[in-house]
Amino acid sequence: MAKAIGYIRVSTDQQDLQNQQHSILNYANKNALGKVEFIEVKMSSRKKDEDRKIDELFETLQAGEHLIVSELSRIGRSVVNVVTIVNQLIALGVNLHILKEQLFIKPNEQNPFTDFQINIFLAFAQLERDLISKRTKEALQARKAKGIKLGKPVGTIQGSIYDKDKEKIKELHSLGVTLTNISKKHLGYGTIKSLSEYVKNKLDKEK
Repeated sequence: MAKAIGYIRVSTDQQDLQNQQHSILNYANKNALGKVEFIEVKMSSRKKDEDRKIDELFETLQAGEHLIVSELSRIGRSVVNVVTIVNQLIALGVNLHILKEQLFIKPNEQNPFTDFQINIFLAFAQLERDLISKRTKEALQARKAKGIKLGKPVGTIQGSIYDKDKEKIKELHSLGVTLTNISKKHLGYGTIKSLSEYVKNKLDKEK
């Protein structure tokens, strides 16, 4: 029988942890998913992925196995983060069960209703990005109007969104994994242009 992992995240409320565990076990029993192994995290969703043991999920789960969570908000810090993680799990071939949203994503057997729900999440993720961009531009315009000098101080080294995944990128790239697969399947990004530039301008120079 395929392995089933129950992912539980709470801040400090012990009762909430028990409630999540109870609902996951009930669901697993009703759907004959067998014994459930739990990964429990007691901290805020604002913590980075490795602190929330998201990386552990990717290392533990394999194609055809099951991940059960009580609701989508337990997975990520934002809609964008949730969609990114869900896409990574789909790429791995993991069966994803979201109880509150009544969502069951079976990568190899997608159905129109599930596809519709995923598209809704993608739309909200894009909306969130647009709103963040708009707020950022408005804040910059307001600072500029007040005469505040914009931009980083001279000599500041610009970071990259890929820096946090640097070692993973180096390892996968050295194994011959294409940048397209690294970007879309392993990191959850939609484009390889900036990743290609990152590898060329930063990683290749470190060799």
